Amino acid sequence: MIVAVASGKGGTGKTTVAVNLALSIENVQFLDCDVEEPNAHLLLHPKVSRREPVYIPVPVVNEQLCDYCGKCSEFCEYNAIFVSSNKILIFPEL
Repeated sequence: MIVAVASGKGGTGKTTVAVNLALSIENVQFLDCDVEEPNAHLLLHPKVSRREPVYIPVPVVNEQLCDYCGKCSEFCEYNAIFVSSNKILIFPEL
């Protein structure tokens, strides 16, 4: 059986419900997919057997080659690039 606890609203108790549900089942795999604050480990205290670094790609624009057409901004699905008439702003946190 696969169970997902999901909602778009923060602070509703999804992690609490998911952790308690996981603890009530004998053989379980728990995956915390919260993009902003994955913190189920604080309640579960898992034994970590392996760690891998995660790299987040950040766009790089060569302004010497740029004609400020805005195509990169339109293409970026995270809205992390803003193009004005003579400057490009990159928002790496997005």
